[in-house]
Amino acid sequence: MPQTSKKVMINILLGLFIMLSIGLLVYYSPAIIKIMSSMDNFRAYIHSTGHWGPVMFILFQILQIVVAPIPGEVVQVAGGYIYGVTLGSLYTTIGLIIGSAIAFYFTRYIGRAYISRLMQKKNNKWMSLIHDEKKFSAFLFIFFVIPGLPKDMLVFVAALTSISSFRFFTILIVGRLPWIIASTVIGSTIHMQQYTIAIIISVIAVIGFVLGYIYREKLVGLFSRSDRTKANPKSIPSYSTNRESRKIKRDTT
Repeated sequence: MPQTSKKVMINILLGLFIMLSIGLLVYYSPAIIKIMSSMDNFRAYIHSTGHWGPVMFILFQILQIVVAPIPGEVVQVAGGYIYGVTLGSLYTTIGLIIGSAIAFYFTRYIGRAYISRLMQKKNNKWMSLIHDEKKFSAFLFIFFVIPGLPKDMLVFVAALTSISSFRFFTILIVGRLPWIIASTVIGSTIHMQQYTIAIIISVIAVIGFVLGYIYREKLVGLFSRSDRTKANPKSIPSYSTNRESRKIKRDTT
């Protein structure tokens, strides 16, 4: 098959896949919203699936990362509310890794052109960081550590860079695991009606989110400053240039 025809076929299949995903999401969104409308509803639904409960919970976490506009913290807190800290953190992390892997490898090997155009339309200032793997890795880690910020989009962005899979998933797990555990602690303490711990962790998370949101532009500037300097270097006349100019001046006189 010619390369052009193959590319057209991939784009058609990709478009059909995206349309199918959107259609399924729209069709099932009322049921999803109803299930996620409260912790008790979500817990009742997961328990109603019997032994498939952990699998269904992991699927919700995957769905949250790949397509659904559900805040990740909601699913994480629900994990602690349903399964407690240990199992809640485990199932949430498994869903996080699988969902991120789907988004990462889909973008890197299939939907690179589409995701790249989508990100360029958003015109994010930090997109300049994707050309420097070390700076982008540091930016990823900081962004993952700050609670409340929209992290799932960065999975798609990371796939557009040259960052290795091992490096990306290491940063993902190390950066997000502390707040996954903290979120499941909140859910578990709410279920056990130990509200003091839940309030303390929630306050810390809110403070972290507010500070991260306020200083997000400075964080971006911190990593992109050197790129701007390289892009606009100051013209410093060299010794050889001055010497040549003096020589030309003597010859003309």
